[in-house]
Amino acid sequence: MFFSLVAGLGNPGRDYAATRHNLGWLVLEALAAKHRLAWKAAPQFDAEIARWDLSGRTRWLLKPQSFMNASGRAVAACSRFYKIPPADVAIVYDDLTIDLGLVKVTNSGSAGGHNGVASLLEHLGDGFARYRLGVGPKQPPQMDMADFVLGKFTPEQQILVNQKLDTYVAGLELLLSRGIEPAMNHLNRRDQK
Repeated sequence: MFFSLVAGLGNPGRDYAATRHNLGWLVLEALAAKHRLAWKAAPQFDAEIARWDLSGRTRWLLKPQSFMNASGRAVAACSRFYKIPPADVAIVYDDLTIDLGLVKVTNSGSAGGHNGVASLLEHLGDGFARYRLGVGPKQPPQMDMADFVLGKFTPEQQILVNQKLDTYVAGLELLLSRGIEPAMNHLNRRDQK
């Protein structure tokens, strides 16, 4: 399996840069930096894109520049242009149902209240790989979900995110190099902390 398109979900603009909802972007940017990939504007997709050539094949990294709830349009436009089916697409995004510091890999399911995933299901269809980065639990529990994910990490949480960044990138590389099953077997264990 070769994932030809890897998209990180987030919101554009300085106000959103360090929010929980932009963790997908953060991890994708770290992956691009590790492999010295250059981002460039791709207005035809309403996105930023980076080309990654390996072993004679091209992989595209994509950061939609629309807001989260419309990000599926950019991913779908890019996948149509390069003729990439949903099964060859991997999406990196925050998930508040998973504890901060943990990762879960899946390849199906509902949007689970995540507007970016809902947009992907609407515009791309199901079957894409999901690299889900924990940002939960929601604290305080009565806090509005949108306020929580659009909020910034606490200083303690930011330290944990910084410490985990290499691990997040390594897990994403495992998914991209080995495929869904090996990534699920390794990353979905409860003892991954």
